[in-house]
Amino acid sequence: MKGQNGYLWQWKHKFEDYINLLMVRKAPPLDRLCSVCKKDGVYKCHSCFDEPLFCTDCCRTQHQRHPFHHISQWTGSFFQETSLIKVSLLIHLAHNGTPCPSSTEYTSDLFEWSDTDENINYDDYLEGASIPLVTNSDHLAITIVDKSSVDSVSISYCQCPGALIWDIQLFQAGLFPASFTRPKTAFTFSVLDDFLLDNLECSTSAMNYYSKIRRLTSSIFPLMVLDCYRELMRTARQWHQCKLYKWHGFAHKSDEPKAGDLTLFCTACSQPGINLDLKIGASTQPDNTPSWLFTRTLVMDGNFKAEYLHPVNPSDEVSSIDGLSFMVGDERYKSHLSIAQDCVQRSDCNNHYVVNQANASRQKLEATGIGGCACARRGCFVPYSMVDFQKGERQMNMDYALSQALNYNTDGISQAITFYDINCQYHKFLKDWIAPSMYLSIPIGMDIIPGIGLWHVHGHQDSCYVWYASNFICGTSRIDGEIMETLWASLNIISPLARGMGTPHRKEVLDYQMNNCNFIKMICMSELPISGQMYKYLLVSYNTFLAYFPYSQISLQKVQRGCQGCCR
Repeated sequence: MKGQNGYLWQWKHKFEDYINLLMVRKAPPLDRLCSVCKKDGVYKCHSCFDEPLFCTDCCRTQHQRHPFHHISQWTGSFFQETSLIKVSLLIHLAHNGTPCPSSTEYTSDLFEWSDTDENINYDDYLEGASIPLVTNSDHLAITIVDKSSVDSVSISYCQCPGALIWDIQLFQAGLFPASFTRPKTAFTFSVLDDFLLDNLECSTSAMNYYSKIRRLTSSIFPLMVLDCYRELMRTARQWHQCKLYKWHGFAHKSDEPKAGDLTLFCTACSQPGINLDLKIGASTQPDNTPSWLFTRTLVMDGNFKAEYLHPVNPSDEVSSIDGLSFMVGDERYKSHLSIAQDCVQRSDCNNHYVVNQANASRQKLEATGIGGCACARRGCFVPYSMVDFQKGERQMNMDYALSQALNYNTDGISQAITFYDINCQYHKFLKDWIAPSMYLSIPIGMDIIPGIGLWHVHGHQDSCYVWYASNFICGTSRIDGEIMETLWASLNIISPLARGMGTPHRKEVLDYQMNNCNFIKMICMSELPISGQMYKYLLVSYNTFLAYFPYSQISLQKVQRGCQGCCR
């Protein structure tokens, strides 16, 4: 098989042919005929396959269902970029693409209103500072932002008696309006989906994404393309809310989602009513029932990379999914903090940074980081258990996160194993802190077993290793208790972008990333193939085991399946 360099050596001989063909594609064919009717071909579509030529009539008809394709017009010496409005393309709404029988002629009022309520001083802008939009004076023009360009498109709304209002007609056609009374800008569903996916996979900000669209619209003068960056930010949030309600089954429900309902959680963790029979409690189980079946294993940690600046105008912020995902509800959390006692604990173990820096404050920050809980085996964030730190990683913050995690879908769960870097100090007075609070609770009958991750435990005193290492805690399986450290790595890529956002917007961005993290883990919870190097190591270990226990009934296949389970 050829390597990368082998293909590149072949490319050196092919380059001249490819570059010549590339230049040929820029010129029209010698006959320059329309690919449909064989008349004079004037327009080339760069979005259609093989960039066919069309006459004016065929270009209009062929693009009735593709109104956002990118076309250019032959000027006699070159192809000049233009718009489908030039061929009188008109989008008819609410009648399956056909003209409304009750429609009347319109007069274009393109610049009589906009999609923002801000007062803009146009004297601050030079004349001709943006590319003029191509309009049709006979019909309303609307700016459409698609994945490949920002276009001006003529719209014909339905005018039948009882017709839907304009913004609903646009949404029904797959266009999300940027305003609701008299929309002048809309985003295709595909561009909103593409931005959300780009934000997840590439951590692309709205500004960088829209800059790319401007470059695609005009590669030479991208800054002259109409700026819809703010509209994109606002509309993407609204679209994300719609998708969340649809994904989690609340699109047609009359009841509102509760705390943590708009999330995905670990499908392998014991959850009564989902993967555990509610009718069968731990007390009624046979004696041979494994204890882990009714055990929730959690890991707690804080992340100081997810800082947040003071919001510019906090009184004017609007939240759409506050407390419905991973970040806790703002009002109840602040009520808890207002009555919680802030006592500084000095560590009687080793000099732990987290304990001693718990009250370190940074005046320029609204939040110095975030903290919360995840399942200790597979590393799925626990819904409605992520909190902001106002100073350092204080106990009052982690108390609230742990309380919410222990109460998330745990009816019938009799035991919880919690891993925390400083559990030798944190767990001492946990129940004393939780008992008097009206905002904190531990499920009745649930025992909490403290543990410390296998990496952090070696920074403690020797006695902590015996008491808190996962190796000696029954029912923990082979876990290290450090998996949450790996979760911060991906979240830290997007958290700097959310540093200066409004409070609700920042929470939505972090929620979306954490939900995606859980989703990826869920779809990867299958039997993973073991690498060749790992299999060799497993074979040597198994043969060593047989040398000491020659009459063992444990097969290599069983060991391999156990190893695959640990890799999930």
